[in-house]
Amino acid sequence: MDKKLAASLGLSAFLIVFFALILGMLNFSGKDLSLHQKEKRPLLGAVYMTLNNPFYQVIDNEIRSRIDGHNFVLLSRNPALNPESQIEEVNELIQRHVKVIFLNPVNPEKIEPALLAAKKAGIPVIAIDTNVANDELVTSTIVSDNFMAGYQCGQHLTEHFAGGRIALLTHSQAQSAKDRIDGFLAAIENHPAFEIVDQEDCLGQLELAMPATEKMLRRHPEINVIMALNDPAALGAAAALQDAGKLSGTAIYGVDGSPEAKDMIARGIITASAGQQPRKMGEQAVATAVALLSGQQPEKLIKLPTVLLTKENVDQLGSIVY
Repeated sequence: MDKKLAASLGLSAFLIVFFALILGMLNFSGKDLSLHQKEKRPLLGAVYMTLNNPFYQVIDNEIRSRIDGHNFVLLSRNPALNPESQIEEVNELIQRHVKVIFLNPVNPEKIEPALLAAKKAGIPVIAIDTNVANDELVTSTIVSDNFMAGYQCGQHLTEHFAGGRIALLTHSQAQSAKDRIDGFLAAIENHPAFEIVDQEDCLGQLELAMPATEKMLRRHPEINVIMALNDPAALGAAAALQDAGKLSGTAIYGVDGSPEAKDMIARGIITASAGQQPRKMGEQAVATAVALLSGQQPEKLIKLPTVLLTKENVDQLGSIVY
């Protein structure tokens, strides 16, 4: 046999034995060598009402980054505002035997069959950002103080304007959105110079808020205040007002404190936004899940404060939110 070939074969045999020994040592140590070492990690599930909203994207990213340190894997689902699809997605996660489900309900009443299925399977559900109709079916609820968010907007309006003809952009299915509008109405109820003249449901979506605002402006050209349930709706309203040539004369309020809204507040396009804390919400969601899985009893209701962002304070307080 050629000496070079023999030497090459000898080296190959040595390397095969060497790597076999190394793999044997790793297997003996019990280390998971699967892709990203995730196949055997416990699963958690998250089902949002939509991921077509930066707010929920931030929450999902925060949950995902934090559970990685606890050796969990997150399965996220997006029903795109369809309550029936959301029920199917929760049931799919139940079949995947997830340990906990984070739920942002599309419809607080219609989600009940999925909640009952999760309860039957022994899987705790943590509601985030908006309540379910029957809070006995969830272990914990983590929300912003949505009533106060709306109240802050209404209070600012009454303190800085002499009167107004107000249009509301709503999301009638979401309890969080209802609470915000209720808070706004409570703040203006003893101020007769402010009148609600119209409202449209836009599901909190920019692409629906714009035509909804256009319709209200056609019906009521005198509208000079828009109260939107969230920032995407406020941005849609601003676009419609821009097209109608009425942007400079109209006060616009939103809720979220999103980066886009903060920029438009600084530029004087949006009047104010009650800023939420989606990262804090994600952090609380993970802390609640970890407590549950450790046998602890978490708080039943966690309310996070909101911060009203205006042109005067957005540079100073904007970093608190988002």
